[in-house]
Amino acid sequence: MIIILIRTLLLYLFVLVTIRLMGKGELTELQPYEMVIMLMIAELAALSIEDTGRPILNNMVAIITLLFAQIIISYINLKSQWARRIICGKPSILVHRGKINTEELKRLRININDLMEQIREKDYASLADVEFAILETNGELSIIPKANKKPVTAEDLNITPAYENLPVSLIIDGHIHYENLKIAQCSEHWLMDQLKMYQIDNYKDVLFCFLDENRKLHVQKKDNQ
Repeated sequence: MIIILIRTLLLYLFVLVTIRLMGKGELTELQPYEMVIMLMIAELAALSIEDTGRPILNNMVAIITLLFAQIIISYINLKSQWARRIICGKPSILVHRGKINTEELKRLRININDLMEQIREKDYASLADVEFAILETNGELSIIPKANKKPVTAEDLNITPAYENLPVSLIIDGHIHYENLKIAQCSEHWLMDQLKMYQIDNYKDVLFCFLDENRKLHVQKKDNQ
């Protein structure tokens, strides 16, 4: 039992580091080759946990090999459009100028009900709202709405909005984030003065405190305060 516990924790940390080394892109929508690598890593880790007689180092070497394979393939995709098309494929236009592309649906084995479901998931009520629907290489459906269905922007209204800053979290669960204070160009002394305006003497009593895009401070106390 202790051996299984140790192997599980060790492999968890090892796989976690491996995925982090693959890059943040791997934590979002996966390309087919990325999904294959993730599944293989999961299978190798599971085998090492289940079979305590198998040397854990063997599977670690295999996982490292997959890591390097992923890095190499990603680099090739970055440098070669031809390789990217072979490995990842190309986007498919499922709706063109408001009309369903039946040939593309047949080729991809997608039925109209599935297409309409994905369109509704993108907050468009019907096909009448859609000018183009594009199935991206990662399986995500992108929608370009008809001109009269696009959200109104400040540019459409000839309005020049004020510059908005990046919202920054300053205190989370009673802990000051000093790096974010530096990004916001604020000092701890300034922060404490602001908290006193909310009748807060100790920052540890704060659940969440942040500066919004207009540099307005928002503070929420912990429930027991």
